[in-house]
This record gives sequence, C-alpha cells and structure tokens, in this order.
Amino acid sequence: MRYLTLLVIKIIVPVTLVAQEVFVDPVDIANALDGDWDTYSGDYSGRRYSNLIQVHKENVSDLTLAWTTEINFNVRRGNIDGIGITTQIGGEGRGDIDIRSGSIKGSILEVNGVLFVTAPDHVWAMDARDGSEIWHYHWETRGGTHIANRGVAIWNDSVIFETPDNYLVSLNARTGEENWHSEIAPFELQYFSTMAPITIRDRVIVGTGNDLDQPGFLQAFDAETGELIWRFYTVPMSEDDPGIETWPNLDAARHGGGNAWVPGVYDPETDLYIFGTGNPTPGYTGIARRGDNLFTCSLVAVNATTGELEWYFQTSPHDTHDWDSAQTPILIDGVIDGQPRKLVSTAARNGFFFTVDRVTGEHIVTKKYSRTANWESHVRETGEPEPNPDKEALIPGTLVSPVEGGVANWQPPAFNPEYGLFYTQENNGYNMLYLSDPDPRGSMGLGGKIRAEVGSIGSAFQAIDYRTGEAVWRHEWPGGGGVNAGVLTTASGLVFTGDGRNNLVAFNGSNGDLLWHSRIGNISNAPQTYMVDGRQFLLVAVRERLFAFVMY
Repeated sequence: MRYLTLLVIKIIVPVTLVAQEVFVDPVDIANALDGDWDTYSGDYSGRRYSNLIQVHKENVSDLTLAWTTEINFNVRRGNIDGIGITTQIGGEGRGDIDIRSGSIKGSILEVNGVLFVTAPDHVWAMDARDGSEIWHYHWETRGGTHIANRGVAIWNDSVIFETPDNYLVSLNARTGEENWHSEIAPFELQYFSTMAPITIRDRVIVGTGNDLDQPGFLQAFDAETGELIWRFYTVPMSEDDPGIETWPNLDAARHGGGNAWVPGVYDPETDLYIFGTGNPTPGYTGIARRGDNLFTCSLVAVNATTGELEWYFQTSPHDTHDWDSAQTPILIDGVIDGQPRKLVSTAARNGFFFTVDRVTGEHIVTKKYSRTANWESHVRETGEPEPNPDKEALIPGTLVSPVEGGVANWQPPAFNPEYGLFYTQENNGYNMLYLSDPDPRGSMGLGGKIRAEVGSIGSAFQAIDYRTGEAVWRHEWPGGGGVNAGVLTTASGLVFTGDGRNNLVAFNGSNGDLLWHSRIGNISNAPQTYMVDGRQFLLVAVRERLFAFVMY
C-alpha cells in the first residue's frame, strides 16, 4: 500500500476557453464513459462505470498524487494579482448573507479538460490538468438550508445548477456569465434545492425538497430559456390522482412529502426518467396518514417528454423512520431466468435491495442487504416489505435498525456489467426511538420523536448480484460507525470508494481484494475518473479540497 508523499506546487496560469472546449451535445450523454464525465453519474445509466483502463489491477498500487487544491470562496470583483480571474455575481439576495457550507458533496463534471465544481451558492470552472481556477460564479442567496449541492448539468455550452433558495441558474460554460435563472419552488414555503440537474434533449430535469409538510415534485424546464415545461407531483394533489386511495384523505396527501432529493436515471429506449422519492410527512408520526402513502419512498418512472406517470414500485410502504428512497438507481441490461430483461436496481436506505423491470415496474428481487435491519414484519407477495408497527416511535421506546441515516444514503452506488455486481455501502446500527409528541400537529416534518443511537455496529462494503440480491463479496470496515463515500467502478475491474477512516481505497471488483489506499481524509463525494492529454486521472474531494491521482 502506498501513502501520499508528493507535494505539488502550482503556478496559476490564466486559461482562456474557446467554444469547442466546453461543448456537450445532449445526444452524447447517452454514450459510454470513454474519457469525459458529462453528467451526474457519468452517463444516464447511473452505473458510474468508466471504460477507461489505463489504471488497472496490476498498476493501481502506483497511483500518485498529481495535484491538490482547495476551492476558493472569495468573491473577487476585479482582476486579482494579474491572474485575470473575476467572480461573476448573480442572485436574488441583497448580498448580506454569505453561508459558507463548503464541502464538495456532489459530482464534478469534466468536459474537454475543464472541471465544473460546486458548493452551495458557488460554481467553479477549473483546469482538469492541474486544478487551477478558470472562473468562479457566486449566487447571492436569500438564505435557506445550505446542506449541499450535488453538481451541475451541461447542455451545449451552458452550465446549469440549483441554488439552496430554489433557483435554477444557467451560466455560459466558457465565462461563467449568467444566461438566465428561473424559480424552482417558493422560498417562503421553506423548500430548498440541492439536486444536480439532468439534461435530456432540450430540457432540464430538476427536483427540490422540504422537511416540513409540503408536497414533493419533479419538474422539467426548457434548457434554452428556463421556462417550465411540466411538473410531476409525487403525492396526489386531487381526488382523481393515482394513489389517493393510499392516504386517509386529500389533505393528508397534499401535505405528504415525497421529495426528489437526488438525480435519477434515464432510459432513451423508453423515454423513461426513473428516480427515487423521499419520506412521507409527518416523518415519524403516521397516525394522521394511515395507508401506504404513495408515491413516497418509491421508485417512480415518468415519461421525460410529458411528465406523466408510467409505473412505480414502493420500497417502504407507510414509512415512519425518515428512510426515504431517494438514492440514485441503476439501469441494468441483464438476464433473469435465462431471459434478457431491461432492469433497474436500487439499494434502499431501509436496508433492502430491489430489482424491478424498468419498462413495466414488475417486481423481480427483494433482498435484505443489511445485517441488522429489523423494522419489517415480512415481505409482501408483491415484493414490498411490510412495516412492523411495533418498530415505530413509541412512548416507552423501541429498538429499531437501521439508524435515521439509513444503510445507504445519498451517496451513489456503482455497477460493473462485466461482473454483474452492484457496489454499495452497508451502514449498520440501532436506534432507541421514543415518541415525544403523539399529536401529529406537534410533530410536523421530522419532529415528535427523540432518537438515540445505541451500540457500535460494524459497517461494510458489498458487491451484490443484481439477479438474487445476495452479496458475492463483502468487506468489513474497521471500527463502528457509518461510511458516507460514494462508489466508482471501471472496465479494468477496479472499484474505488472511501473507508470512513480517512482512506481512499481501490478493490478488485471481482473478489473484493484490497489493492491500494491513500490516506487523504474522509472523502465527501464519490470518486470519478477522466482522461486528459492521454492520462487517466482519478478525482475525489475531501470537504473543500480536491485530490487528483495519475500514473507516473
């Protein structure tokens, strides 16, 4: 194993971007990952599987730090020290709020040697060869929850991202100058927006969220103008809407949550955008919303052209633990019972792994992948786990697993089609969960409960067979506690992730052998890879700092 020994000193040289250097035709996003990283998962499939093979099992131990840099939040209104870098400024705020929520918690897009990096209210263009800054954009916010930003989308020569105070902003990818901005959701209703947009043809798919009692929804905007094309609510908004029978009344449904927190995936063959939805509200007191509460905690497929519902599969009926199902799913072209099938799989926050038909939503696999999850009484014939009411928050308390953060959370998994393996973190743990306010009027949002994590349970990293849900191999992490790193896999058979103990690690994807690690700190996003000037880079973030590795 090799640790970092190389200190890189950079001399910043201004970079001028010409039109062809940051141009992404929307058609190209559907292609395989051969060098650039054009969208949140690298391509539409969610697999985070790169075709790059310059770094492989035999030489991965020789990976060396190429450069490291810390993102610069300073707002610079003119040239600084002759560097020629100016902060472009926009926003609907008054300029008197500056919330430095700096960790890089999303995907970093790389196109033609340029990186696009985000934190809440900020976007940077950086040289992928050395990490030097090209331009910086700062959004002057009205405030709100600044928990994260999951990244940008690129459409032709535009960079598009969400702001915490609920605007979709389009920038010129070469200069950082603003093209337009459009409101996503009412700031006054305490929505906040973190999701990385997904561009499909001429539209931008975006989600937003709310931890109180507003309805969740997904939207499509025109990528050229920012005009709204369609909106899809994830809960019933009228008596005629599908799923209304799973709520006690329309009022409960219209305040039912089901937010779209994380990007989904897109199947060009069917024109389906498939995404996961968040928990119902109130989150922990379900007495006022008896029923399954569709379409919360579900995989949902909508037509990308019209925004109409095509199918759904609920992973957590009547959730009462904040175990939303907003993880990015993965499209798989596989074989079930000897027959080729178009599939989609997800490792849900509640500790269960699911595979369904991505054309019809037909259930295929339900399998518990957590060693400790104890919240269900049984699995229904239709594949949904049945919640055990004795594991809800109770006044005397109940011992329940997983913890509030779940067995998996927003961090993206990965899939290697050669091995047929789905890679995900497995975070185990128990809560003592007490009901502190049985009146749902006093427990709106995520209130009404007292939660205490108990014990120290080991976490692990799993490689799951999509056909059965069984772990083919499993690597236990040292010590207790959760691991928050996302995953990358490559055609050379490697899997990269973090171990929750300050190490970036590489596994042999077929058998789980640990091949390399570098102690850089606990990574805050998912590793990515790209090719520039004939060299394959491995890129990852630790809070505000980027680390790029190469072969020398």
